[in-house]
Amino acid sequence: MKDKKRAMGRGLGAILSAESKATINSATDEGADKFVGNIVEVSIEDIYPNPTQPRTYFDEKALNELAKSIESLGVIQPITLRKDGERFEIISGERRYRASKIAGLTSIPAYIRLVNDQELLEMALVENIQREDLDAIEIALTYQRLMDEVGLTQENLSQRVGKDRSTITNSIRLLRLNPDIQNAIRSGEISAGHGRAIISLENEEHQQILFDLIIKEKLNVRQSEQAATALKNPKSTAAKRAKAELSNNYKRAQKTIADILDVKVEIKTSANGKKGKIVLDFKNEDELEYILSHIK
Repeated sequence: MKDKKRAMGRGLGAILSAESKATINSATDEGADKFVGNIVEVSIEDIYPNPTQPRTYFDEKALNELAKSIESLGVIQPITLRKDGERFEIISGERRYRASKIAGLTSIPAYIRLVNDQELLEMALVENIQREDLDAIEIALTYQRLMDEVGLTQENLSQRVGKDRSTITNSIRLLRLNPDIQNAIRSGEISAGHGRAIISLENEEHQQILFDLIIKEKLNVRQSEQAATALKNPKSTAAKRAKAELSNNYKRAQKTIADILDVKVEIKTSANGKKGKIVLDFKNEDELEYILSHIK
């Protein structure tokens, strides 16, 4: 199994230098463009919670579960901080910050907001979204930031980045997947299409079942969508009949056997198409004897 942990840091790459912390506070300061729109590793010791944060209760069990996930996968979604001199105030992500401390992290990936950086931030994010090396989760995170921090609606966002609104909606929905699945998309273990099939399931247990099945059986996107339909409607006829589409080789074999035996033939395969069985229909004992005479 490959190492699933994926480094989030881009932009400055490492922990902020003392000079950066001391001199860059506003969007007009030299070097500010290195902060805005990028992910930066920030020392946890330099971060403090927002004292006016309306949320004051954090479930201890849920925090410990998130901490275990962070130990295994790292922080999938960076927190957002406001630079306050040489320190940083949490704008969003206090739960991830607390869980990271429990996990023993010394730094955490973060987006940095500076004074008067609204226009600069929008320009940086729109430019960032055009890059070809972004994975589907990074794209979704950028869309979400443009909505949350710049205040764009999905309609505005569609116009600014030249994408259909449905494309943006489907992209952002990927952020509702659990960290393990998001990380699999980031590493290329599964595709965004697989992720969309998984998120079509409302039940988180079903999402995990489908994810495990995709990995184990190496399902393609179409097969994953069929499996999702089966999980959503387990008693429906369509779901019971959902299976991998036969390859051309299997279709030819099916026709060849039917022509030779002059009976109805059906080849059924497993989800990954590697295993299967042949079903021969017969109406009476005479037809059965006829079939047996051809395969002895």
